[in-house]
Amino acid sequence: MANHPAPHAGLIEDYALLSDLRTAALVGKDGSVDWLCLPRFDAPSCFARLLGGDGHWQIAPTRPVVEVRRSYRNTSLVLDTEMRTEQGVVRITDCMPKHRDRQHEAPCLVRTVEGVSGEVEVRFRWVVRFAYGHSVPWVRRNTDPDDPAIIAVAGPHTVVLRGDLQPTRVQHERAHEAVFTVRPGQRLCWVMQWAHAHGPLPRGLDGVTAVDETERFWRGWSRRIGYEGPHAEIVHRSLATLKALIYEPSGGMVAAPTTSLPESLGGSRNWDYRYCWLRDATLTLLALESFGCSSEALAWRDWLLRAVAGDPADVQIMYGVEGERHLVEWELHWLPGYRESRPVRVGNAAFCQLQLDVYGEVMDALHLARERGVPERPESWAMQRGMLRHLERVWQQPDRGLWEVRGPDRHFTHSRVMVWVAFDRAVRAVEQYGLPGPVDRWRELRELVHTEVLTKGWNDELGAFTQYYGGRELDAATLLIPAVGFLSGDDERVVGTLTAVEAELKDGDVVRRYTTHTEQSHVDGISGLEGSFLACSFWYVNALALAGRRAEAEAMFGRLVSMANDVGLFSEEYDAESGRFVGNFPQAFSHLALLNCAAVLYGGVQRHARNRANGRRGRERHA
Repeated sequence: MANHPAPHAGLIEDYALLSDLRTAALVGKDGSVDWLCLPRFDAPSCFARLLGGDGHWQIAPTRPVVEVRRSYRNTSLVLDTEMRTEQGVVRITDCMPKHRDRQHEAPCLVRTVEGVSGEVEVRFRWVVRFAYGHSVPWVRRNTDPDDPAIIAVAGPHTVVLRGDLQPTRVQHERAHEAVFTVRPGQRLCWVMQWAHAHGPLPRGLDGVTAVDETERFWRGWSRRIGYEGPHAEIVHRSLATLKALIYEPSGGMVAAPTTSLPESLGGSRNWDYRYCWLRDATLTLLALESFGCSSEALAWRDWLLRAVAGDPADVQIMYGVEGERHLVEWELHWLPGYRESRPVRVGNAAFCQLQLDVYGEVMDALHLARERGVPERPESWAMQRGMLRHLERVWQQPDRGLWEVRGPDRHFTHSRVMVWVAFDRAVRAVEQYGLPGPVDRWRELRELVHTEVLTKGWNDELGAFTQYYGGRELDAATLLIPAVGFLSGDDERVVGTLTAVEAELKDGDVVRRYTTHTEQSHVDGISGLEGSFLACSFWYVNALALAGRRAEAEAMFGRLVSMANDVGLFSEEYDAESGRFVGNFPQAFSHLALLNCAAVLYGGVQRHARNRANGRRGRERHA
């Protein structure tokens, strides 16, 4: 049989997400699944074409495709892709069924192809490469004549393929491939399952039934979402995306299901985001709870408490999906990376950085949980008091900041603002909920930090808050000052910062997080440029709204949500020059920021009104 390799990875925005709440797959418009890690988000991949490997699973017409139309079924994560050729139309349906019970813990991917019109010749190509493309498996047929499965094995890795049509083995490629014709009403189905290396093969599934069950699950889940306001479709899709990125056994949410998708094509700003960041805690709780996803919010709160339990001095900025602490970073030298963007990294060395803002994020998230009626646990408050005692000792140290810079430690303004948040939420816990603690000392520290930020984080010449004390660089993170209640949105210093960010960091409707010109790379210790950070763009919308410029905020929000790809997904960043997505995909932080905007503009405004009032009181004290 001739060699017909699939094309290289598509554009980042060409991918759609599948998830079983354990792991995720990315499938492109060309019908190729180019990324899948088994059995969980941070496991080694078996398909890595996304990063330049050749592992993939493609089902597509052999003749040129003149049109592709795809969509998720209703509010589910069942994906339908219709491909039209001059000979006819076929529909490919993809999903990852949710685990039914503990006896059914073999993650699987279900793919069907169905004839819609005409007679279309289709090529099926299944190429498994374990260990991020490094390990070529031994592929064989099952010896059981009643179960003609195809089994791929290499060391601890095993996957099983069952289906209506058994592909022919292509010896020289170690792949499985077949070509067949699909006619109207004809449907073929395949199920690929992960298997424990030393256990029995997983039971076979009826693929068609699994698709129906998956759609019913997601439709039932989405009925809990309490939002029918403006841009409801993208709000629902963003919530479903967050749900898809939750590792259900623990409740932790990964920042993205991918690693090393570059922040600029050909650049080296390539990081592994398949972990859980504490920084996402407040936004996650706000997004989930504000829109009716209370059980997910509670699970995230409980994950957070387990992850940070122990010595407060050992609190990390990020953890594995089960709370793992050691996320050692290393490079996959055998992979060329997405569009030749090296290096490809696994693990994330930032896990051992000091980032003082996370203490404020954790305290804010747990305070928000109290406000939303989540019962406080005695051990939870004891843990928070321990964190505050540690913060009292270390808050004056320089750190690596929100953006996890790999340059020198600095006194980042945003970090100090979040230190203020930590002490402020502690004071509120005592005043509003009667929890025990040294409230006088916390009030004193809150006042001290507030005064310091207004004195050292402000630059009179620029008329704005700067990225770090004594610097001149701007940072979009300072747009969060009114959102956390440090100052009110209409405070002249907040307005000045908004104006300065607009002039220097805003490109059209997208906002860069800070300047990354080569001559300023000493700030983050990394050379090269990056795209505009989509979360920062939504923060800018929030800042507009809190400054009283609501009409501008709503208009910009509408333009930003229209930048989602055809199935409603966002990456981490956007390259304004090329009009393309860059960075890991889909990115939870982008969708969280979008949902926070929707809460500010169209719902959940009570929390932000309270923060504005609190900020105004701060302004009056320090005017």
